[in-house]
Amino acid sequence: MAALWRRSLYLSFLRISFRYLSRIKPAVRKSPRWTSVLASLAVGGSLCAVPFKQVENLSHDSLVRRAASLVTDSSSTFLSQATLALTDALTEYAKAVHTLIALQRQYLASLGKLSPAEEDTIWQVIISQRAEVAHRQDEQERFELTWVTAVRLCEAAAEAAYISGAENASITVRTNLQLAQSHVEEAQKVSRDAEKKLAETKVMEVERMTQHQGSNEEEETPEAYLRED
Repeated sequence: MAALWRRSLYLSFLRISFRYLSRIKPAVRKSPRWTSVLASLAVGGSLCAVPFKQVENLSHDSLVRRAASLVTDSSSTFLSQATLALTDALTEYAKAVHTLIALQRQYLASLGKLSPAEEDTIWQVIISQRAEVAHRQDEQERFELTWVTAVRLCEAAAEAAYISGAENASITVRTNLQLAQSHVEEAQKVSRDAEKKLAETKVMEVERMTQHQGSNEEEETPEAYLRED
């Protein structure tokens, strides 16, 4: 209503102005000065007809909620990338361990049946695979530290969002956190199972080597095989 009243008032002003200008002599109306005045009135009238959108009055609470939502989005992205990196590292570590287990069991099954050259070749492969396992283990430990940091960041972001009133953002980041923890736990279980089988292979290795040495004391056991992993 206030806007309509202002528009009506302005139109009334325009009518009075044009009525006054119509009384001015034609020679005066054709002068550059009066032409500029008429143009200004026309522009003012057109602007009066354009509705202006009022700028939203953002409070401190709304600004804090928006900032908290941005923090939860960023922390969720960080958690997603860290989770993917860690699960991939755990998977590759488990694969490397299973490969080492297969090589060691193959060697144990062929004790006394290989020539020195063949035995040396297998041991070169086993030593190389042990180095690969160590590399994959270091990689998974490094990504695990990053992932733990991402988890703590998400927990802090969820708490900040909840306190600021951005409850939906808090619920979302907590849901993402639960999913990430579930994926990592599954990958960690696969990794632990591989390590358990490697330990069982180590016990089998000691037993078979003891039997082999007892049955053929003259046969020399490769020095690399007796070294600790």
